[in-house]
Amino acid sequence: MASTLGVAVVGFGWMGRVHTQAYARLPHHFPQLGLRPELVMVAEEVLGRAEEAAAQFGFASTTRDWRAVAADPRVRAVSITAPNFLHREIGVAMAEAGKHIWIEKPVGLTAADAVAVADAVAEAGVQGTVGFNYRNAPAVERARQLIASGEIGTVTHVRVRLFSDYAAHPDGALTWRYERERGGSGVLGDLASHGADLARFLLGDIAALTADTAVFVPERSRPTGATAGHTRASGGEPGPVENEDYVSCLLRFASGARGVLEACRVSVGEQNNYGFEVHGTKGAVFWDFRRMNELGVSTGTSYQDQPVSTVFVGPGDGEFGAFQPGAANAMGYDDLKVIEAHRFVRSVAEGTPYGATLTDAVRSAATVDAMSRSVESGAWVTLGA
Repeated sequence: MASTLGVAVVGFGWMGRVHTQAYARLPHHFPQLGLRPELVMVAEEVLGRAEEAAAQFGFASTTRDWRAVAADPRVRAVSITAPNFLHREIGVAMAEAGKHIWIEKPVGLTAADAVAVADAVAEAGVQGTVGFNYRNAPAVERARQLIASGEIGTVTHVRVRLFSDYAAHPDGALTWRYERERGGSGVLGDLASHGADLARFLLGDIAALTADTAVFVPERSRPTGATAGHTRASGGEPGPVENEDYVSCLLRFASGARGVLEACRVSVGEQNNYGFEVHGTKGAVFWDFRRMNELGVSTGTSYQDQPVSTVFVGPGDGEFGAFQPGAANAMGYDDLKVIEAHRFVRSVAEGTPYGATLTDAVRSAATVDAMSRSVESGAWVTLGA
């Protein structure tokens, strides 16, 4: 019989719910896992929200103060799904309290915040998993293997895109996401951080970059009550949008490959248009999150007019076999978070990191910080090793 792992969730908006559901599904998809999560506590400052979560999901206790989680000996592992500006304080405190942490990206507002959490995790000797969920797609893992094997030759260039309309409506509320002090670098931290991780996951370290940003919806109405997700508000006190709606970035990889990373949160007509195109000297590979279980692959010796085949991933790719018995049976977004939960709990069980770690968070955050410096200077910025 598997032993139990007392877990807590800090911050119960949409992502806190996703983490909770992922813990609940672990025994269904990964029955061989030696630890079974037990929902011990949920922390949420919005009045009544923690109690609703406990009633629906079965948390043993609730609190409005996340510090109670750090002090509770029943809790061994914590999901940190609070707003970005709280990541550093909560992440460091949980690690210092000896709790393993599964923390959402971008792990704070700056690379310094991510480093602080990473250092605390290393000093405490606990495990730290980060929510870079797109790398967990079986098609993405297959693409990485295909690239590493040389099937498309030497990689020449890549395009990574993350276009969304979640902030496109002019009545979108002026929540913490649009404030520099609490939300950080806007679409850079929210979406481009995923893109930086995907690019590095597929092609290795980024050596240098140059970037441009813009704000296209400069003013929004302040909400009059508690918010969750992307709430609309109208008629409230207007305020300025302080961080970026859009970023475009040219990349140079340590390998010599070139790249383009583009992200926007106000793209009308785009709903989670995330993906990449990787070109090599002998072929190419294409992935679109909206068709998550498919991979476009061009390999061979034709070079010119070489066709692209659609490949449906199956049980031999990544963790696909834990969810579906055969190729072309679709997986979804929440399944990627179940994979992430599995790798987190497995890290705790075996004392060895699996999946995206705080090191990956630091590298992504350093890339995002470099984008901001490039915008300020108008120049290329070199990244450290």
